Amino acid sequence: MRIRSALIILLSLFLSLSAKAQLNTEQVMIIGRNALYFEDYVLSIQYFNRVITARPYLHEPYFYRGLAKYNLDDFVGAEEDLSLSIERNPYVSRSYQLRGLCRANLDKYPEAESDFKMAIKYDPQNPALWQNWAVTAIKQENWENAAHVIDSMLAFSPRNTDAYILRSKVALQQEDTIMAHRMIDEALNCDKYSPEVYSTRAMLYAEQERYEEAEKDMDYVIELLPGRSNSYISRALVRYYRNNLRGAMDDYNTALNIDSHNFYGYYNRGLLRMQVGEDNLAIKDFDKVLDIDPDNTMARFNRALLRDNTGDMDGAIADYSRVIEDYPNFEYGYLRRAAAYRKMGQNKKAETDEVWLLKKQMAIATGDIARQDTVSGKDDKVRKRSDRNMRNYNKMVVADDEQEKQYATSYRGKVQNRNVYVELQPMFTITYYEQPVEVSSVIHYYKPVEDINKSKFFERTVLLTNNERALSEDEVTRHFAGIDEHSKSISDDPESLSARLARAMDFYLVQDFASAINDLNIAFTLEGEMWLVYFMRAAVRYKYLEWQHAAEDSKSNEFDIRRNNSLPDIDFHLVKSDLDMVISQMPDFAHAYYNRANVFAKLSDFKSAVVDYDKAIEIDDKLADAYYNRGLVKIYLGNIDEGISDLSKAGELGIYSAYNAIKRFADKEIPVK
Repeated sequence: MRIRSALIILLSLFLSLSAKAQLNTEQVMIIGRNALYFEDYVLSIQYFNRVITARPYLHEPYFYRGLAKYNLDDFVGAEEDLSLSIERNPYVSRSYQLRGLCRANLDKYPEAESDFKMAIKYDPQNPALWQNWAVTAIKQENWENAAHVIDSMLAFSPRNTDAYILRSKVALQQEDTIMAHRMIDEALNCDKYSPEVYSTRAMLYAEQERYEEAEKDMDYVIELLPGRSNSYISRALVRYYRNNLRGAMDDYNTALNIDSHNFYGYYNRGLLRMQVGEDNLAIKDFDKVLDIDPDNTMARFNRALLRDNTGDMDGAIADYSRVIEDYPNFEYGYLRRAAAYRKMGQNKKAETDEVWLLKKQMAIATGDIARQDTVSGKDDKVRKRSDRNMRNYNKMVVADDEQEKQYATSYRGKVQNRNVYVELQPMFTITYYEQPVEVSSVIHYYKPVEDINKSKFFERTVLLTNNERALSEDEVTRHFAGIDEHSKSISDDPESLSARLARAMDFYLVQDFASAINDLNIAFTLEGEMWLVYFMRAAVRYKYLEWQHAAEDSKSNEFDIRRNNSLPDIDFHLVKSDLDMVISQMPDFAHAYYNRANVFAKLSDFKSAVVDYDKAIEIDDKLADAYYNRGLVKIYLGNIDEGISDLSKAGELGIYSAYNAIKRFADKEIPVK
């Protein structure tokens, strides 16, 4: 036992010294980029701060810290960092591109345009840069310049669906509907299964009051991606224009089932309920709107009218008063409050409001003041959310024109998420944190994981997920402190498996994968839950490999799940070996078979992948991710019908992107080699 303890201490000391020797700015940069790639932006900033402190003359840490801030919507801080990066190296296209995106989001359009032009100087055939230049022109309502820029981009990127969509919207602003339709036709030639193309054409049809055709396009959008709430919101509006109030109501109900915090769903459903006399239900909808947006005066006025109708005079007067406080010249507000006061027998208060109205009307009649709050706009049914004209309170609300802000960039989100329709679902891991999702999904349960939680093996409850979330600033601080605490525990008791695994978890969560693997390696010399150690090491190593080869992963837009085939087999065989050990010890662990199937897919051993996905589904027939991935692998092997059947099942179980993939594969849109 003494020899074993001494061995553990020596091994720990060796690894510690080795880690310290390698803890240079280059290593910290790598860990920071790990965190950035996996969307742990707060954590990544802490790492880049360290590099900047040590080497303030380098341009890269400023760029990456700016990128992290950009993803956190700190556009001011990001712009400052990118300016510092450009000062240190003024010849990097991506620095100008990202600073241009920050400036565009700050509504500094001329400066953003200048940055995009500089980026194009160093990278002249990058379609994203041209598209962003066009968007800045659109935001400045320079339609001719926007059209010219997009046309120039299409000259060298003729299969760019987004460019055709944007060109169509510019043509619509120029009232050139023929060109707008032609651009949509070109977009469909490039990608006839793009929900965005059909959504854009639906908008174009709606502008022309061709509502039946618009509804058909929205039907198809929903067929392609049935889990997107905004598609139902858009179709509801088209149905409203067609006086199909029940159909519109059904769409709002569906949208709110998908996204229970959708402002437009509650507001517009509330208006519909007002129209059909469902006052109490409408009040509940406007209650929800005010929970989401407490300062929404139009929602408050609608609720006041409803409370008035249902006899809640105190509530109505409270709402009328708040509206008048926000809009002291809103005549109709005084009129309604005066009537409410009369109903309550508060005649003096009613007279005060009526006198105000009389004076206002006399002033307007004599020309002393102009009438305010007149109804604006050619459309008498809808208004923009930013509209503050109180006389439009009873109009359906639609989003402001946000499409111009959809700047083309690969910087938001993970690199591997660019090819969302054909990407294998991720590996499962054990962690403390999970990303919340709009649509409720199956809880991934495995009893031995529950047993570990009952035994307090970790300092917090762990869960099984393949949908991890980023850490908050407080959580980052907590896990760095946890590393120090567990290091002291390990120093006091080198054979403590729980302390070793807890520190490995902390290292993993702060994206220091190498240190996490070192701790897990040592854990194998101890006694305890070895299946857990193997499972954790496989997940950490796989994630480390994923980051290391992110650049290769992002090169191809075609369906090819072998896109990692340039990776060294030895690395993935190490992951597979750990999963082999997990399965040998825990043969009923569906998620271990699923993870090993993913590894087989990376190794291009697709038949073995199918066998493991089969086993995972045999154990857990609700494992949607296994159906999805098995579907992709079967399609790759040429079993189109079986693959589509699996994708259909995955969609049924909640992976809605499967429906878009089905459309593409059914028509063999994506090459299968």
